[in-house]
Amino acid sequence: MERLVILGGGESGVGTALLGKNKGFEVFVSDKGTIKEKYKQVLIHNDIEWEESNHTESKILNADLIMKSPGIPDKAPLVKQIRAMGIPVVSEIEFASNFTEATIIGITGSNGKTTTATLTHHILKQELNVGLAGNIGDSFAKQILEKDYENYVLEISSFQLDDIVDFKPHIAVITNITPDHLDRYDYKFENYIASKFRITQNQTKKDYLIYDADDEVINEWLKNNSIHSTLLPFSLTKIIENGAYLENNNIKITIDNNQIIMPTTNLALEGKHNIKNAMAASTVAHLLNIRKQTIRESLENFQGVEHRLEHVLKINKVQYINDSKATNVNATYYALESMETPTVWIVGGQDKGNNYEELFSFVNEKVKAIICLGVDNEKLLNTFGNIVDIIVETQFMSEAVKIAYKIAESGDTVLLSPACASFDLFENYEDRGRQFKAAVRNL
Repeated sequence: MERLVILGGGESGVGTALLGKNKGFEVFVSDKGTIKEKYKQVLIHNDIEWEESNHTESKILNADLIMKSPGIPDKAPLVKQIRAMGIPVVSEIEFASNFTEATIIGITGSNGKTTTATLTHHILKQELNVGLAGNIGDSFAKQILEKDYENYVLEISSFQLDDIVDFKPHIAVITNITPDHLDRYDYKFENYIASKFRITQNQTKKDYLIYDADDEVINEWLKNNSIHSTLLPFSLTKIIENGAYLENNNIKITIDNNQIIMPTTNLALEGKHNIKNAMAASTVAHLLNIRKQTIRESLENFQGVEHRLEHVLKINKVQYINDSKATNVNATYYALESMETPTVWIVGGQDKGNNYEELFSFVNEKVKAIICLGVDNEKLLNTFGNIVDIIVETQFMSEAVKIAYKIAESGDTVLLSPACASFDLFENYEDRGRQFKAAVRNL
């Protein structure tokens, strides 16, 4: 019996454990931290051996196969040891994909992947049997075990792509590539770019890559590297023969001379970046023969993603917007770009080597006050201190919202778009977003 050892007892780890046990592996789950109670109960209930707050090497280094959680870096001494011994290490996406015949749509990118994946699933589920997994919702492995959909939309992070071997999506989407997570890639942008493009490494001519043709980083990589996939670019500025482009507020999508036209006037999501997300999702749907009417209706009634430019409340004619999912500068760029009123901007957290310069023009034009919410706000104060009249700092969400309430006037917007990771003050970006919403509701 093959021994499968799983490092990390979170959603992907426990899902893999269940699928592994079902497929006849001898399974052991090891987590250096503590395992959440709900996951512990699942492991106990299914007679799966586990440990927490520790990695027992003797129980790990005898594995035939190791699935490591995307959160564990390759630099970890245990991972180095495992690799030195030649034990194969895979991600959940790689492991699970061996046990399904489903058509897979894999979506990656620095920003927009959650919105694009959720929107794509929203359109496809009107006509197809389809699951949504990966970096989102129930794990891919668990869904294969319990539901085994005929199609899957997977939101895939670069960390998940780092440990694939044979994984091959029939349709791959790269929304964009901007510097992010560089701490995991030796601070080399090219390593991060290569990681994103791993999504195409096993694709053939019969498979597709949908990508943003306005993204210089993607174009440059495609020019210098050969891939086998059939390319379907999308663009806001160029005319695209095979793929999608924007003309007079209409999205035009052409695949093998079959063209559909979608008006953007009633799109549920605002902002240029969301036109791109809509193009990517609609191109997938058109490829899979979803009816034009269905695509159009789905684009118009899509509710959006929690913590992504989420309109919370309007109080005294001030709109409060939760964009806690903006954990890098590029995401905040999109948020500020879509602001149409004077903005009180709440920013800050754990900096991943951010360069804020690309935000200067928006801050000059739209931001009337900045509230820095982080343990260390020095970089923000130095960067923006001379650009805005009001800049204050706090370590508490409730206080940040109260300060914003005092500063904002009728017709203004209060925007939480941190451009940083949340781990200095919060459990994760969801926790940060929920605290913001609770604080706004308590005003």
